[in-house]
Amino acid sequence: MFKNLKDDLPASLVVYLVALPLCLGIAIASDAPLFSGMIAGIIGGIVVGSLSGSQISVSGPAAGLAVIVASDIKNLGELVARDKMAALDGVKSYGFENAFELFLLSVVIAGVFQFILGLLKAGRVGNYIPSSVIKGMLAAIGLLLILKQIPHALGVDTDFEGDEAFIQEDGENTLTEMWHALLDFSPGALIISLIAGAIILIWGRKSLKRYGLFKYVPGALVAVILGALLNAAFGHWKPEWQLAGDHLVRLPLDSIEGNPQKLITLPDWRGFQLPLVWKIAGVIAIIASLETLLSLEASDKLDPLRRISPPNRELKAQGVGNIVSGLIGGLPITAVIVRSSANVLAGAQSRLSSILHGVFLLVSVLLFPQFLNLIPKSALAVVLILVGYKLISWEVIVENYKKGINQFIPFAVTIVAIMLTDLLKGIGIGLLVGIIFIIRTNFSRGVTFIIEGQNVLIKLRDNVSYLNKGYIRRELEKLPSGASVLIDGGSAHFIDPDIYELIDDFIRMAKDKQIEIEIKRTLNSHNALFKVDGRKFDSE
Repeated sequence: MFKNLKDDLPASLVVYLVALPLCLGIAIASDAPLFSGMIAGIIGGIVVGSLSGSQISVSGPAAGLAVIVASDIKNLGELVARDKMAALDGVKSYGFENAFELFLLSVVIAGVFQFILGLLKAGRVGNYIPSSVIKGMLAAIGLLLILKQIPHALGVDTDFEGDEAFIQEDGENTLTEMWHALLDFSPGALIISLIAGAIILIWGRKSLKRYGLFKYVPGALVAVILGALLNAAFGHWKPEWQLAGDHLVRLPLDSIEGNPQKLITLPDWRGFQLPLVWKIAGVIAIIASLETLLSLEASDKLDPLRRISPPNRELKAQGVGNIVSGLIGGLPITAVIVRSSANVLAGAQSRLSSILHGVFLLVSVLLFPQFLNLIPKSALAVVLILVGYKLISWEVIVENYKKGINQFIPFAVTIVAIMLTDLLKGIGIGLLVGIIFIIRTNFSRGVTFIIEGQNVLIKLRDNVSYLNKGYIRRELEKLPSGASVLIDGGSAHFIDPDIYELIDDFIRMAKDKQIEIEIKRTLNSHNALFKVDGRKFDSE
């Protein structure tokens, strides 16, 4: 595992810098304790990274689950409030105290469900996701990172890092938020962003990679450290430019330094008797598994070595990760495409990078959290913007356009749908369009119409399924009066009964258009005998 340490260590530092604000931001968006996001990131890196069969995928709390988690905690809170009222009224109650503790039990149960799905080999679902949708998802993530992180880079931090929704809780949307940020930016944040971006771009020049410092120390780490130093310098020379409060990383220092054990929250096991706890667990297991499989497929597409990750092993690893996360107070975990993309683009070679990023999260939180709270979010936003830039380019769009309409439209629709909704809804729309185009592609695949004047050859090939029915009907309706038609089914291995019925109806109406019909080599195993007005059409 350690043979690629020289590549995995720098990559893990980049992923660590990407994961840090996302873990905190997703916890805020989930209305969960701030440290629950960090726990999920740590477990996703160390536990899931150790058990996963993917060499470059990275797991942690997912923005796609944030709204669902917030809703679940709210519903459980209402249940706890009713339970407390029942106790005050002298009615039988369960004695529930904390909604988040009940939610943690749902996370544990969801992990068990995921592990079972892995044992049942449910990971094969990922094999049926169209490639065009996966590539569209990657391009959309790149564009989304750029648009969503621009406000943070300009010092406007009203929305949580990792937000994927087009319509935001404050009534703004992705585009209006970015426009307002451009009109009302912080000069200090802008300067930090520009300097951080320049450092990362210069650091990544191939001509500098022959020097040890540039080869083994990631530019993103240097940029973030200098961003923190520059912000501190503003405090002395230009106080009005200095970033503070919500514009910096915010870890709960009092809790960490006072009693770290308080950061761990245990699940309320009494919740086993609540149907709502099991319902939440089922929803989390399904959505987390789907997002994991999608991210796994996308990560494999990005992997320069084109390694194929075992999806069933990944589901089991995610299941164990969620069990552990729920047991100690963490949010639900999935494989996350943003962190996985950053990992690949940073040059990671093995899962050691994912494990180390989890170690860095743990060590930094326990040993020097006060230093993390000096990091400007604008410097971290630049790291994500440059990751997004590498995920989408004009070359990517042109490459998919050249593959034809059946590939390009699902690709383009997935991008637009994700941009206008959120990741999960957008992928769902992209999958639907992709399936429609797969069906469209197969409409005419089993049948060939060759028309030369009044002579028509209808050749049934391979498997003529029900999906070909509409295409065949339209083509038969176009045949001119007086045509001579030969229907040849000799190459077909299967003909759907609906197709036989359609041809039978055509034979019945053919005499009205003076169409002559000859049928050769049909499948007698499927009762391929057409009887119309006492005449029998069969093979030869």
